[in-house]
Amino acid sequence: MNSLAETPLGRAVTVHAVEGSRAFRRRLLEMGLVPGTAVRIVTVAPLGDPLRIEVRGGQWSIRRAEAAQIQVQPR
Repeated sequence: MNSLAETPLGRAVTVHAVEGSRAFRRRLLEMGLVPGTAVRIVTVAPLGDPLRIEVRGGQWSIRRAEAAQIQVQPR
């Protein structure tokens, strides 16, 4: 199992678990990033941080350190 931060650009993955502090997990879960959700890395900033991800048709920017706390598996 890999983290979202290790996922190559353009590859679709499925969220397996969200780790981290309670507030961090709650914020992502409330926004719809729940286990079983498809996620794709759309772009990476020039210096490698942040990542732009596509979740449920919307796009979010997330720091690489936060993406490292999201466990994913290949689709």
